[in-house]
Amino acid sequence: MTKIHELTEVLADQIAAGEVIERPASIVKELVENSIDANSHQIDIIVENSGLDSIRIIDDGDGIEPDDVLTAFKRHATSKISSRQDLFKVASLGFRGEALPSIASVSDVEMITSTGEDQGTEINIRGGAVIKHTVAAARQGTDILMKDLFFNTPARLKYLKSPQTELSQITDIIDRLALGNPAIAITFMHNGHEILRTAGNGNLQQVIAAIYGISNARQMVSFENEDADFKVNGYTALPAVTRASRQYITILINHRYIRNFQLTRSIVQGYGSKLMVGRYPISVINIELDPILVDVNVHPTKREVRISKEDQLGQLIASALQAAIKQENLIPDALGDLNANEKVDFDNLKSSLNDASSSYTIPLKENDDNQTDVTVAEPVSPITIASQNELINPMVKKFDEKYQSEDKLSIFEDGQSDTTIAHKLENVELELNDKSDRAKERFPELQFIGQFRGAFLIASAADGLYLIDQHAAQERINYEFYREEIGKVSDDEQTMLVPIVLDYPTADAMIIMEHTEVLEGLGLKLEPFGQNSFVVHQHPTWFKQGQEEATIREMVDWIINDGQLTVAQFREKTAIMMSCKRAIKANHYLNDVQAKALLTELPKCENPFNCPHGRPVVIQFTESELEKMFKRIQDSHSSYAGEFDDHDF
Repeated sequence: MTKIHELTEVLADQIAAGEVIERPASIVKELVENSIDANSHQIDIIVENSGLDSIRIIDDGDGIEPDDVLTAFKRHATSKISSRQDLFKVASLGFRGEALPSIASVSDVEMITSTGEDQGTEINIRGGAVIKHTVAAARQGTDILMKDLFFNTPARLKYLKSPQTELSQITDIIDRLALGNPAIAITFMHNGHEILRTAGNGNLQQVIAAIYGISNARQMVSFENEDADFKVNGYTALPAVTRASRQYITILINHRYIRNFQLTRSIVQGYGSKLMVGRYPISVINIELDPILVDVNVHPTKREVRISKEDQLGQLIASALQAAIKQENLIPDALGDLNANEKVDFDNLKSSLNDASSSYTIPLKENDDNQTDVTVAEPVSPITIASQNELINPMVKKFDEKYQSEDKLSIFEDGQSDTTIAHKLENVELELNDKSDRAKERFPELQFIGQFRGAFLIASAADGLYLIDQHAAQERINYEFYREEIGKVSDDEQTMLVPIVLDYPTADAMIIMEHTEVLEGLGLKLEPFGQNSFVVHQHPTWFKQGQEEATIREMVDWIINDGQLTVAQFREKTAIMMSCKRAIKANHYLNDVQAKALLTELPKCENPFNCPHGRPVVIQFTESELEKMFKRIQDSHSSYAGEFDDHDF
C-alpha cells in the first residue's frame, strides 16, 4: 500500500491560505490590490467587526469575463503573468494566483462582476465548494463579499488578536495602499463609520493629510531625485515632526508598499544630525524603476523584495531628502514644543477594547509583529471614536445612512453629494497650501542680550526672542570644523614622547587587523606590538590634549562593534565625538565678547539648527506669543486693551 498521495485541491488551498491569509488585513490587501490591478478609479472597502464578520470590496475596474470567473478561483490562475520571463519583470501588484482560492477555501465568498460589455456573473464559493454560479445584472467592475472567516479552520481564530488590533492592521494596510495610489479614490468604512476617504485626484499631500492630519501634512516637504536606474519622489516631514517608531515611513516601489531596512536607514541618514536619536520621520517615498531591477517573488505576502543596486538607490534617497530639508527654517517654536510635551505620546499608546455595552473605539496603529523597536507605554483609558478619529483622519464623519442599496457600486453616492465632498477636499488643499508659518528667513540675525545660569544665551531678532543652548551651539560649530579637518589626512601629526600600547582579546585583535586601513584613513596608525597588542607612536593634531588615549580607544571600539563602518562614516562619528569633547560645558559663563562671537559663528554653519546628536540649538518666542503669555492679546478674539480698561498698553 502506497504512503504517498496527492492532496485534494481544497486542502492544498487551505495550506496556501496559511501563508497568504494570515488575518483579515491580508484579505483586504489582496482584494484591494486586485482592484488596483484591474485599473479601478474608485474602490470602496466596507468592513464589519474588524473583518471577522465580513469584508466587502467594490470597484469600478475592468471586471472579470464570464468564462474566467471559475478559473479565477483556481490555484495559480492569474492574468498578470504567462511565462518565466514575466516573473522577472512583474509590473502588477498581484501575480501569484493564490489570493482568491486561498480566501475562498477558508471563508464564504460572494462575488458579482462584469466587464460592462455583456451580462455580469454572480458566484458563491464556501470553503472551496461552489454553491452558486449564475448570470446576473451588474455594472462594470467587481463587488466581492467575504463572510465567516476561518469558519472551517476554527483553530486559526485562536491566533487572531483583539478586534482593535485587527482593525488597526486593516487601517494600516489601507493607508499604505492609499499613499501608493493617490490617483484612486479610496473609501474605508467600518461598522457604518467612515475611517478614510481620498479624492483620487493624484494629490499625494492630500492623502497624507487624510491619514496623518493637515497640521502634519503642512510640515512636510516634497522631494525628488533620479539617476539612470531610479527615480524617487514623495514627501517627508521636517525634523520637528517625528515619531518613536519606523512604522510611519512608507516605502513604495512602483506603487507597491514594501519593507526594507537598508532603505529605511538611508532615509534616516538623509536627515543627518537634524534628527534626534531614536526618532523617525513621517515619510512617503515612491521609487520608480524598471521591474527587471526588483524581484518581488520573495515572500507570499510580497512585502519583502530584492532590489538590484540597493546601495546606489539608498544614496539617491539620502541625497534627495538632504537637499529638500537643507533650505528649511528648522527653529522650533517654544510654546509649540511646550504644548506638544503636555499631550499624550500617541506613538507609544495602546488602548484597550471596550466591552460590548460601551461605545466602540477606533485603535491607533500598532507596530508590525515583526518589529520590536517600539516602546509601548502603560495602557490608558480607551479613547472615544470622536477623539481618536481626529487623530487617524481629520475628515472622519459618520454616514447619514448606512450603505443599503445593493445595486450601487460606490458608497460615494451615499451620505453626501459630490459637491460637498469636492468642497471639503478643496478646503483641505487650501489649508495645505497655506505655508505662512514656514515663510521665515532661514536663520535670523541674533542680537545678544545676556546669559542664563551658565547654560543658555538670550538673544533678540526682528521676529522675536530666542534662547540658545550654548553647549549645543558650540557642538555644531565644532562638528562642522572637525568634519572638514578630519578629512584632511596629512603627515603633520603629533609624535608622543611615550607611545600608547593597546591590548585586546584575540577575537577583537583579529577584527582590528582587518580594518587598520580605515583608521589610517583618519591619520591613526596602529602597529602590531606582540600578540594581540598594538602600539601608537603619533596621532592627528586635532586630538584634544590629555584625551589622546581615550579618543584612540573609543575609535577602535567603533571598529570592533561595527566592522562595516566606511571611512566616511568613521569620520562622521569622530567629528561628533570631538565636537562634544571640545564644546562649552554646563555652568560655564561667557563674557559678552565670547557670547557674541558664538552667535556670529552659528549662522555660518551649514545646519545651525541642531547639534550633531539632533537636539535643537535654538528656540523662538514670537512677539505675539509673548503678548499672549502676558495677556496683552487674548487667545480667542480681541486685544486685552479696551475690554477691561480704557488705556492702551
